[in-house]
Amino acid sequence: VPPPRPGIGIADAIYKCMLDWGIESKIYTVSVDNVSNNDTALRCLKDTFSRNKCLLAKGKLFHVRCCAHILNLMVQDGLSEIQEIIHDIRASVEFVNKTEGRQLIFGEIVHQLRLPERVLIYDCKTRWNSTYEMLACALKFHEVFPRFKDRESSYTFCPSTEDWEKVKKVCSILGVFWNATHNISGSDYLTANLYLNEVCRIKMLLDSKANDELNFIQLMVWKMKMKFDKYWGECNLMMSIAAILDPRLKMRVINYCFPLIYPPHEVQANINKVRQALYDLYAEYVELHVSSSRGSGASCQIVTNDPVSKSSSSSSSTMTHVTGMCEFLSHITTVEPVQQEKNELDIYFEDGLLTATEKSSLDIVNLDALKWWKNTTKYKILPKMAADILAIPVS
Repeated sequence: VPPPRPGIGIADAIYKCMLDWGIESKIYTVSVDNVSNNDTALRCLKDTFSRNKCLLAKGKLFHVRCCAHILNLMVQDGLSEIQEIIHDIRASVEFVNKTEGRQLIFGEIVHQLRLPERVLIYDCKTRWNSTYEMLACALKFHEVFPRFKDRESSYTFCPSTEDWEKVKKVCSILGVFWNATHNISGSDYLTANLYLNEVCRIKMLLDSKANDELNFIQLMVWKMKMKFDKYWGECNLMMSIAAILDPRLKMRVINYCFPLIYPPHEVQANINKVRQALYDLYAEYVELHVSSSRGSGASCQIVTNDPVSKSSSSSSSTMTHVTGMCEFLSHITTVEPVQQEKNELDIYFEDGLLTATEKSSLDIVNLDALKWWKNTTKYKILPKMAADILAIPVS
């Protein structure tokens, strides 16, 4: 898309690709970074697909905001509070690693202090998790830098004791963000059911640090909370429904997380909102299943090879007869699927949570929810819905 890449231009380009690929009637969601042009593009696309009536859940799951990008925005806002300290530590790492002689001096001090670590690491300035790793590593050498300064007169960016205390505090917060980013962006963690718990953990961390004794931590957390509320202050149906479709979590995860994420007066309304959206979505899958059954099982024929049949037609060696039983069976294929059966969602919830005791060899922590649904034989419709939802990339 040529600059300046307006939202409508992005939408047109994406829709043209979908038409070229023949998938314009198969789109479920689109996952994007959180920039205004993308918001505009998704609004245009959603309107187009809604007119074609090809969006499930009335388009409520269509626009998926990248969770990893939201985390990045939150952390970058927080890191702005200690930019000067980060600059000094980055300059210190570059200074020490610049020559072999400095590395030897630094290494001797490390050996004298009997520290287990040996190497300082660089960061990539545009990746906050890389900056966190640099800070966490440098923090382990905080006693070394003042001694190194005594031996190197040209070293002028040594962080103070107060600076290192701030870095220690910041790293304790960023560590939770780093783990969350690792969990939701790693190649072994592809399914959408894993995000809600990480978001909940981050919200709990921010709330616990909001009244920290250090003023700069309060300012840092306040900026992060502002960004959190901007993107996750409104109930995220995609993450919630995906979490419910994890057999280890079900509705329990909503009942646990929502009181920790939302204000008390919004909790029950959001729980009801998610539950209603889940049942509405399931109803759409039931209707698709019914339509599919009607289209596939409408005929019944009996083929005979008796001499009478053969003699009655010179153009064909077989003859077909429709019997009363055949008519009844054809009728049943159109009626039976819509007869009232127990709702699979209700059965799923009544079965309780999947626990480690149900299968001794099962590693419940690392359960692949998508594979679990693939292998289950208890449900007909729910696995199709789970497969679509859990495969959506939320980052």
